[in-house]
Amino acid sequence: MKTMARFVGTVGGVGYLRPAPGTWGSLAALPLAWMIHVIGGLPLLATSCVGVFAAGWWATREMTFGQDNHDPSEIVIDEVAGQWIALLPLSFGAWRMGVDISVMWPGWIAAFILFRLFDITKFGPIGWADRRQDALGVMLDDVIAGAFAALGVIGMALVAHGIFAV
Repeated sequence: MKTMARFVGTVGGVGYLRPAPGTWGSLAALPLAWMIHVIGGLPLLATSCVGVFAAGWWATREMTFGQDNHDPSEIVIDEVAGQWIALLPLSFGAWRMGVDISVMWPGWIAAFILFRLFDITKFGPIGWADRRQDALGVMLDDVIAGAFAALGVIGMALVAHGIFAV
C-alpha cells in the first residue's frame, strides 16, 4: 500500500525532481489536463479534479502517517489537483465554444503562473488550510489556491475579451 501511495503522492516520481518539486508537479499537471480535456471535455476534467483530490488525500495520509512532517516536498499530487482547478475555466470555454483548448495558450500560462503564485504565497484561506498540519490541509491549500487562480483566469479573460475584444 505504501508503494502505491508513494506513486500517487509523488505523481509517478515527479515529486523527487529538484529544485522546486511543487513547480514540477504543476508542470506535470498541464499535459495530463490537456489529455483529459481532449478525451472528455469539461465533465471529465471536473470529475478528474474530484478523483485526484480523493486519491491525493489518501496518498498524503498514507505517506505522512506517523511522521512529524505533514507536507514533505516530494508530495505533489496536491499541485496536480490545484492546477487542474485553475484550468477549469479554460476547459469550460473550450468545451462550450467547441474549440481546441490549445488555442487558449495565454490562459494556460496565466493559470500556471497564478496557481504557483497563490500556492507559494499562501495568503488568507490558503495559509489557513496549510496550517491545519494534516493530509486534508495539504490538499485543501492547493485546492483553494487553484480556485483563486481560476478566478484570476476568468478575470483576465473578461478583461481581454470584454474590454480589448481579443
